[in-house]
Amino acid sequence: MSESADPAVLAVVGAGPRATGLLERLAANAGELWPPSAELRIHLIDPHPPGPGRVWRHEQSPLLRMNSMAGDVTMFTDESSVIDGPVRPGPSLAQWAAQFSGPDPRYPPHAEPADPEVRAELRALAPTDFPTRRAQSAYLDWVFRAALAALPPSVTVTWHRTTATGVSGSPDGPQRVFLADRDTPLTADLVVLAQGHLGTAAPAAEHRAPAAFARRHGRFHLPPAFSADADLSGLRPGEHVVLRGFGLAFVDLAVLLTEGRGGTYRTEPDGTLTYLPSGREPVLHVGSRRGVPYHAKTGYRLQGPRPPLPRHFGPAAVDALLAADRPLDLRRDVWPLMTKEIGFGHYHELFHAHPERTTRPWSEFRAAYDRFDWYSGELAALVAASVPDPADRLDFEALDRPLTGVSFTTPDAFQEHLRDYLARDVARREDPAHSADLGAFLALLSVYGQLPRLVASGRLTARSVAEGVDGWWQGFFSFLASGPPGFRLRQLHALSRVGIVRFTGADLRIGTDEATGTFTATSPTVPGHTVRATALIEAYLPRHALDRTEDPLLRRLYRAGELAEEVVTDATDTHRSGLLTVSPATAHLVDPLLGGPHPRRIALGAPTNSRAVAAFARPRTDAPAFRQNDAVARALLRTLRPAPAEAHDHQERQPHAHS
Repeated sequence: MSESADPAVLAVVGAGPRATGLLERLAANAGELWPPSAELRIHLIDPHPPGPGRVWRHEQSPLLRMNSMAGDVTMFTDESSVIDGPVRPGPSLAQWAAQFSGPDPRYPPHAEPADPEVRAELRALAPTDFPTRRAQSAYLDWVFRAALAALPPSVTVTWHRTTATGVSGSPDGPQRVFLADRDTPLTADLVVLAQGHLGTAAPAAEHRAPAAFARRHGRFHLPPAFSADADLSGLRPGEHVVLRGFGLAFVDLAVLLTEGRGGTYRTEPDGTLTYLPSGREPVLHVGSRRGVPYHAKTGYRLQGPRPPLPRHFGPAAVDALLAADRPLDLRRDVWPLMTKEIGFGHYHELFHAHPERTTRPWSEFRAAYDRFDWYSGELAALVAASVPDPADRLDFEALDRPLTGVSFTTPDAFQEHLRDYLARDVARREDPAHSADLGAFLALLSVYGQLPRLVASGRLTARSVAEGVDGWWQGFFSFLASGPPGFRLRQLHALSRVGIVRFTGADLRIGTDEATGTFTATSPTVPGHTVRATALIEAYLPRHALDRTEDPLLRRLYRAGELAEEVVTDATDTHRSGLLTVSPATAHLVDPLLGGPHPRRIALGAPTNSRAVAAFARPRTDAPAFRQNDAVARALLRTLRPAPAEAHDHQERQPHAHS
């Protein structure tokens, strides 16, 4: 694309983990695809530090932690990665941190972070610890710098500490990227949008009435927000607050409103926690659709060999579904394969690690398991005969909705029940005897990685995408696989015992009372009981919405008609996801004014319908984001390299050997 006499220019909007992963892939592929004598200038545009970006920036509460163990976080490809570019292994967060307690010859040394608390944490960090977000910030800063160092000398990177406010340019000409702090735009050959998770500038329709009620009565209302950015100063000590949502956002908010206000925990001789209030905490009434928090993360490793995934829901299964040449329903056509895959991961670990709790050899069980459908009576009979203890069997319905059909006559009775539920959940997730749960977790990750291609095919019905992929499946996956560390649930148990957290129940219903100026919360879990509060917090992340995004560049493109929101339509329904539509193979933005992909604009990550969300991943899981980063990096280098490049074209035609 670029003339040989002029440098090629790439503008990347966003400099967080997704942009950093792309930069790492550009460096990895440059040896094959970029002429050593050609100049490439990369402009990174982000008001937040490159590497961590906004979400993982150092400047947030040191109390906030990741919901992944240090050994389960990597930014690097490995032997599991199915990519066309070279595999370049690198350290996980735990491996990187280990250098601060002793040199590791496998990885180049890195200067210790300036923050003494982070330095101390990294020196003591074990692979099974759940690091602070500040520790992850330090790791991402190192990955960014390592990617810069791996680039050839002819490739330079400039960080612009500002916000990109717009982009313009014809599909066959240079793109102008406008910045908030300067009058003259940057001129680039290609633009990559990698802003990550987006906030919203205006509340969604369902939040406008509570917000208006709060304004009328001088009450507190917080719409969905990123917890680290939320202003909680308006909540008074002792004020009763309803929180709608019981996931990770709630956990962070509870931390900020308890320990963040001076409270502390004391460990008793029997290992239980006691919360010592500061007196500045509000009273938190929490409920949700399920009425229980996400399951705690497992605190152990597999006890048996890693399950060979995928088995029942991999590329071949997706190919077979697409070959049917008819609209696909997630529940009817896809979910049986997904459940069988998750079950395979569960039982593979159970039979290999705990054979004493099974009645037949794994090979015999596997042969029968492979033949039967998940919901068939034969498979249910096979599992019942082979796995005597019901606690060792995989029951999706019981896992997903533990309060279904359960009710309590008094709020206190429900508090006791849920505290017992929390204790049992933590005990199970910390006991290697139940490592089959980790086998199911790994299969969940595998399933998650296969779904984007199905969605991109356009063959799923609108209802399947809206209520399935973006609805119950995403919720189910997060509930089982994206929960907090076990110690957070032990803390929640302690907060409940001193009355600072009160559990409200499942199928939470929020109302308002104009006469008293209070929010109300009810649940069929405790029939007839009503909670009254003077504050309401929507304790979950904002959903992507192009029509309400706070990102000025995307807002401007959307209003100009140059962005396509994903719309899934079939004979009976239409679903608008709020996500940017990109071409499946190359991630080019679909421009409605062009009637197709814009050849000079690419978008990656969370706001796009590629649904390859996580910018970093668990090692050895063939992460979808890494696959996308590699494919896009290779396409960028091919497009930007100067012509003619006969020698490099000849080199590219040679077979590529994977490392």
